[in-house]
Amino acid sequence: MRTYDLCIIGSGPAGQKAAIQAAKLGKSVCVVERKEVVGGVSVNTGTIPSKALREAILRLLGRQAAMPQEADFRAARDATFSGLLASCHHVIRAEIDIIRGHLSSNGVALLPGTASFKDAHTVEVRGVHTIEEVSAKNFLIAVGTRPARPSNVPFDHQHIITSDELLHLPRLPRTMIVVGGGVIGTEYASMLSALGVRVTLLEGRSRILDFVDAELIEALQYHLRQGGMTLRLGEKVVRISRIEPPAGSRASTGELVEAMLESGKTLRADCLLYAVGRSGCTEDLNLSAAGLEADDRGRIIVDDNYRTKVPHIYAAGDVVGFPALASTSMEQGRAAALSMYGQTTTVNADLLPYGIYSIPEISMVGWTEERLTKEGIPYESGIAQYREIARGQLLGDEIGMLKLLIHQESHTVLGVHIIGTGATELVHIGQSVMAHRGTVEYFVNTVFNYPTLAECYKVAALNALNKLRNC
Repeated sequence: MRTYDLCIIGSGPAGQKAAIQAAKLGKSVCVVERKEVVGGVSVNTGTIPSKALREAILRLLGRQAAMPQEADFRAARDATFSGLLASCHHVIRAEIDIIRGHLSSNGVALLPGTASFKDAHTVEVRGVHTIEEVSAKNFLIAVGTRPARPSNVPFDHQHIITSDELLHLPRLPRTMIVVGGGVIGTEYASMLSALGVRVTLLEGRSRILDFVDAELIEALQYHLRQGGMTLRLGEKVVRISRIEPPAGSRASTGELVEAMLESGKTLRADCLLYAVGRSGCTEDLNLSAAGLEADDRGRIIVDDNYRTKVPHIYAAGDVVGFPALASTSMEQGRAAALSMYGQTTTVNADLLPYGIYSIPEISMVGWTEERLTKEGIPYESGIAQYREIARGQLLGDEIGMLKLLIHQESHTVLGVHIIGTGATELVHIGQSVMAHRGTVEYFVNTVFNYPTLAECYKVAALNALNKLRNC
């Protein structure tokens, strides 16, 4: 039986960072990974593949391609999609090699196989050809999540799919229904729409991405509609089924998917992407043997230090629930490793940035206008439009916008909300100022390189102050 100071189950962002942090503290560490490759959902089916596809699409959109013949359109589109997916696989392989290198250089043992607890200090690792037991003083559960698959949805990996199957489609569908206006649904819907797929996005709430600033979502929804997407908001799906296409139909896959809505409407498309919710991958862990249990969505409850109710067993990453971002999972894994060995770290939950890689992208940090209003905090907003900024003109971004939210009295920066090119990079400037309780005057009195999108901070800051002065 192998024995370690720390056994980590899962090699995604949380598991990686926890392993390296514990190894830096001089601990013996192993990572159990049931997949053939490391990286978890983030590298193999989630964050990296979807962002690689997005970048490939953006590069494609920057080129002019002549396809004058209608008969050639589908073949050209399919060839393009296969090329886009090939570029994703290149990025994925590179990221896998980097992760393996980091684990190896830090002396972390990688054990292939599926882990299940035999007791609170022992797991059985069942590989393809071997079964072995591993004991450890501490454990970290970092198994991540998978797309939810309700039993009443007839998934078939081709016509009715989740995000896991999307990157394995042999060709682009001509039409697609996307169920779910959360992060995953919105990102993929915008990417596919940009490629010319006629997308209908269904969301049961009154707007997509309802945790994001309302003004930014209004801009995003307008842009998506202008690009040809149909948004069905406040609509719920009651039945999904496959049907034979009617005579004369141009269905590209030989069958159609039909979605019946609660309102009585019926929608049909070549393919349906179901993107509502995710479930923790905990069903094979035999948690009860370790004195643990998961909730009805496979998630594990932890305290502020990511410790479960069993003192030497921790959990981090998507399996513990919100916010379920690769960036936060990394920090959770590192913080868990520090905590279990008596080290301290501080993660300011109020300053977690959110990045949504739709086309256009969105990013935010801090308070929203809705939350400030609800809490009765007096604030003012300042806005900079990309079209006002020289760099925005150079980029040809006509819809980009940066919004600052500041306290009316102290002028402290309370929130930053951005839509447009480079939003997920640009947000970190505001995040840094907020971390140091900076005021809007910082942006007014700072010189930014010209021409850059960072100038938006100065323009938005001046706009906010002018409003306070009634200028």
